[in-house]
Amino acid sequence: MTTTATFLVHAVPAAALDLVRRTGRDAAGQRVEGRLAGGGEPLRCCLRDAEAGEAMLLFGYAPPIRAVAYREIGPVFAHAAACPGPAHGGGHPPDWRGRPQVLRAYDRQGRICGGRLHDGTDPEAVIAELFADPQVHQLHSRNVVYGCFMFVVERAAG
Repeated sequence: MTTTATFLVHAVPAAALDLVRRTGRDAAGQRVEGRLAGGGEPLRCCLRDAEAGEAMLLFGYAPPIRAVAYREIGPVFAHAAACPGPAHGGGHPPDWRGRPQVLRAYDRQGRICGGRLHDGTDPEAVIAELFADPQVHQLHSRNVVYGCFMFVVERAAG
């Protein structure tokens, strides 16, 4: 988890990653696929791009939302072994700055209530714009081309 003054960015939770590593099964009950990184794969455990040769897993992940109808399972990469998680301070992952993303907004019931495509140059402004709507409880960042889940953004407490 990383922080800024107004929001928190969350990687895939360590407990979810531990379960996948321990069981070898993903959110859909499918076998997890082991891979060596070619370099540049977005790792959801530490919110950075993989370096060539790193051992990683490819598996289906269901981001945390309440509304069952909006629950999606999609492919994500993570380190094959436990890692310390995001190493940087601040909010938006530095490796992913400048990368176009979709921010999908969810209400407290877990229903989609908006969203926005951004080019990655000022993700904090787009996050602030979406959180200006009091109905928005949580944001999910998603890859533009593949639609894959990247991370969760929540309002900072206080």
